Amino acid sequence: MGATILHLSLLLALPPLLVGIIARTKAWFAGRKGAPLWQPYLDLWKLLHKGAVYSRTTTWLFRAGPIVSLAAALAAGLLTPLGAASSPLGFSGDVILFAYLLGLGRFFTMAAALDTGSSFEGMGASREAAFASLAEPALFLVLAIVCVPAGTASFAEAWASPWQTWGPAHPALPAAAVALFGVLLAENSRIPVDDPTTHLELTMIHEVMVLDHGGPDLAFVLYGSAVKLFLFASLLVHMVLPVPPAGGALGAGVFVAGAAAVAVLVGIVESVTVRIRLLRVPQFLVGASVIAALGLAVLLYRGTP
Repeated sequence: MGATILHLSLLLALPPLLVGIIARTKAWFAGRKGAPLWQPYLDLWKLLHKGAVYSRTTTWLFRAGPIVSLAAALAAGLLTPLGAASSPLGFSGDVILFAYLLGLGRFFTMAAALDTGSSFEGMGASREAAFASLAEPALFLVLAIVCVPAGTASFAEAWASPWQTWGPAHPALPAAAVALFGVLLAENSRIPVDDPTTHLELTMIHEVMVLDHGGPDLAFVLYGSAVKLFLFASLLVHMVLPVPPAGGALGAGVFVAGAAAVAVLVGIVESVTVRIRLLRVPQFLVGASVIAALGLAVLLYRGTP
């Protein structure tokens, strides 16, 4: 019971903090003081207290999009281990369900964008679908690198496997970590793939799909995006850091420190790089898939311990 409460606390409370850490890191690189770390929480609180405006041309899909997307992300969070090797709803095969829950949230976000009848939002949905189809192979290849040595499709058994240690004997893990970080940047609309702060509709991918959302709906969208970033960061933390399988206070501390480090790394990448052209995004995602495929090939060639 205590482990479940800790898991829920981390899942519900930490995602906006990662967004604040990224913004603060970018401000530091730009020589500015920047907003406080808790600014995303204040923004969500403000949006929740505003009213929502709905076009007469929209249907229930527009209202359901933010809610279903957030619910899917939270459900995926209940499958993903955070401060321990296990999760509240983990089972054999939860790796597959995790990926498809994220896909379900993406589908409803695109459906809500198309429901507005806006050409700009339709363009964003088209880009989201195209780039997601290139990011998913990289994600599944990374998950294969994690799960194949343990002989399981469960996060808990994979993270508890003694194989999950870095070293010359396991060259596939660094390749998986690099590929997963590339997927993290693409799936969460971060530079160099997308810019979450841009207002140029012709160059936007994810943000253009939520232009018509406001008030509580926009709060759900922002919080769902933060949860999604948090989940990808959690996968990267478990892949890189030796999070104690038993969890507890030590496991939660290691996990929080690792998640914060991932957020800082994202902020650094966004500060020292520029956004690539849209025509280069497929090459970026295919590159992540190639790196993961090479890591999996090395893993299968050398065999598992």
